[in-house]
Amino acid sequence: MKILRSLPPARPGQPCALTIGNFDGVHLGHQALVRTLVADARAQGLPAAVLTFEPHPREYFHALQQQRGQAAGPAPLRISGLRDRLDMLARLGVDQVHLAPFGPRVAGWPAEDFVRHCLAERLQARHIRIGTDFCFGARRQGDFGLLKSVGAECGIEVVAMPMVEDAGVRISSSLIREALAQADFGWAAQMLGRPYTLSGRVVHGRRLGTELGFPTLNLRFPHGQPALSGIFVVQVCGLDADPQRPLPAVASFGTRPAVEAHGQWLLEVHLLDWQGDAYGRLVQVEFLKKLRDEAHFDSLDALKAQIGRDTDEARCHFLQHASREGSKHPSPLILS
Repeated sequence: MKILRSLPPARPGQPCALTIGNFDGVHLGHQALVRTLVADARAQGLPAAVLTFEPHPREYFHALQQQRGQAAGPAPLRISGLRDRLDMLARLGVDQVHLAPFGPRVAGWPAEDFVRHCLAERLQARHIRIGTDFCFGARRQGDFGLLKSVGAECGIEVVAMPMVEDAGVRISSSLIREALAQADFGWAAQMLGRPYTLSGRVVHGRRLGTELGFPTLNLRFPHGQPALSGIFVVQVCGLDADPQRPLPAVASFGTRPAVEAHGQWLLEVHLLDWQGDAYGRLVQVEFLKKLRDEAHFDSLDALKAQIGRDTDEARCHFLQHASREGSKHPSPLILS
């Protein structure tokens, strides 16, 4: 899949079949839309393209309100990082992604100009598959009806995508954020069509975990604020000889109030029964259960004691899982 980190110039290019959106989480509704678009593209002999934005428009406007001293409300939350979003789009068969920077120019683009100059001239869209609730342009003044009518003038066929529901409820990124806030990973997985995971490359940290006797894999969350935080039972893929084999672990995801006053978002994962050099490795962390919220501790000894309790609770989770599943689904846990 080709990733283009800017909009192309206004000149003749290769026509495409296109969809537009942020695709946070790439849930079952997104997947149905993208799969249908890919089928449309193949039938018409066009590449399947996605237009998405970074940062998320809501993040841009939230930061703008803060800069202006206006009441901005809570920061918008992200389900997935950019790496996972792009990986899922590639798996769905997308040929190219236009990752457009979202800033003053894009935010101020009048809706009709957006269709004529961005979609028709720059992206050379000839077919657009989109949800009927799609809004775009300055102050979100453009809607599906305007896209269809202006698109027709520009030689773009605009086709609606039916909603995807779960038990009569429309699947949405907002519902998945709610599920993650409640640590209801079963509900989140039902809407995502897969277990909830985050991936990233292991980076060097402060080595505080090693000093406390609980070495961790450190993964950064560089874009926005994640939809969940706290201490979790997790399992990790990407380190074993079989990269799909999950390794049991406990993780802290947050800004580390116990050790930093203004920390960056970091996912710290302590593997229960694995040792080795993981720096630079790409791993996937699947969230299974929330143990508690982040907390501040008066001393490193108190922090160490709590990490020990968290680790013991994670081990109990895997033992109980192994007991319930028996030989049908053997647990990956190997106790030392």
